[in-house]
Amino acid sequence: LNRRIAGFVLRRTKAEVARDLPAKTEMVQTLEIGGKQRALYETLRLSMHEKVKQAVEKRGLAQSSIIILDALLKLRQACCDPRLIQLDAARKVKESAKLDALLEMVDELLSEGRKILLFSQFTGMLDLIEDALRARGHTWLRLDGGSRNRAQIVERFQSGEAPLFLISLKAGGVGLNLTAADTVIHYDPWWNPAVEAQATDRAHRIGQTQPVFVYKLICAGTVEEKILALQQRKGDLARAVLEGGSRAKLAFDEADIEALFAPM
Repeated sequence: LNRRIAGFVLRRTKAEVARDLPAKTEMVQTLEIGGKQRALYETLRLSMHEKVKQAVEKRGLAQSSIIILDALLKLRQACCDPRLIQLDAARKVKESAKLDALLEMVDELLSEGRKILLFSQFTGMLDLIEDALRARGHTWLRLDGGSRNRAQIVERFQSGEAPLFLISLKAGGVGLNLTAADTVIHYDPWWNPAVEAQATDRAHRIGQTQPVFVYKLICAGTVEEKILALQQRKGDLARAVLEGGSRAKLAFDEADIEALFAPM
């Protein structure tokens, strides 16, 4: 494939084009969940694992994608905040280690004068974060799929109206210039590392004059850690195609599914 497309592909990385761009520092913040939240996660993991195995055995991997994605969705939501899950057992759990950690981080960063982009894939999670921010007296702006006047909202952040910008990954991951920010927080991970990189590049782009710090919040001993491993594999695949190199098997297969639902 590399040989066939080599004559048609010209790749220039951002580092090559914008050599004077300030540094970008990425950090994974690993969080421990426990108590009722951990118990809920493990209960979901066991039940979803069994459901997925039965579906794959009966229909095969290709025909089980909806069931697999729904199971993974519930596990990811349990990591973010149990209130996202539409189950009676989840509604009884009031703990969210990740939300607590985020709020402490935001308090500290804002006290240092930082300007923050906060990304999540779940608009429901942004709603919960807004409630918590309101209780702490913070000011913020928000952009999601239901937002109108996107350019106006972006300009309000760029002009300094609020130091914190809540953004849904799908609505704000591309096409925005948010160089007023010097900090990016990814509340929840996604499979494709390019999507997160594009979101980060809303701040780390030409026009940025400050170093950019990127934080990824990951719950230890959960599917989120395993998503990070899959992100690395997808990144390796992209580099292999664009730069030539590894011929390692990088497909998403039944072994990956089994690993995602297996205990740590």
